[in-house]
Amino acid sequence: MALKSSDTRWGSIAQWLHWLMALAIIGNGILGLIMVDMSRGMTKLNVFAIHKSIGLTVLALLILRVCWRMLDRKPRDEPMPRWQRLAAHATHAVLYLFMLAIPLSGWTYNSAHGNPLQWFKLFNLPALMERNDAISDLARDTHEVLFWILLLILVAHVGGALVHHVFTRDNTLLRMLPFARLRSRNSGDQS
Repeated sequence: MALKSSDTRWGSIAQWLHWLMALAIIGNGILGLIMVDMSRGMTKLNVFAIHKSIGLTVLALLILRVCWRMLDRKPRDEPMPRWQRLAAHATHAVLYLFMLAIPLSGWTYNSAHGNPLQWFKLFNLPALMERNDAISDLARDTHEVLFWILLLILVAHVGGALVHHVFTRDNTLLRMLPFARLRSRNSGDQS
């Protein structure tokens, strides 16, 4: 498979960045839901540290993904009604915005709360601001609300891909799957 995207499918770098980020976001969301109900103690602190490190990784992968997107071509859109194309592009833009806003709101919360921020205990990152309880509370609430909205957007994203795969039977999903064979445009069969 080609590293760069073609007219018909995403290249392997774009695909792997997509799926790596998807796994990190879903896994970190689950970890976030688990950790808020944990009792205080070292285990909870360690889980929080892992959550923060994964969040920073998502932020770094997002930056890498945007840089790669500027260097790589984009496959042609699959044939679909104009409203679906606009909805798909809007959903992607909002996903990118949330993939930026959620880690930054977490970093802001951590900074305003006065906690140190490490990436997998390898190095420290600077605080974005001095300790500030009001901003800390606002950033925590923002971080949580953005997560729940992101879940709704992800349901729309995955749902749209599945509708295209199962009902429209086009290549929308297949062209993002590593090793998947694209369907023939004329017959709907595998080529």
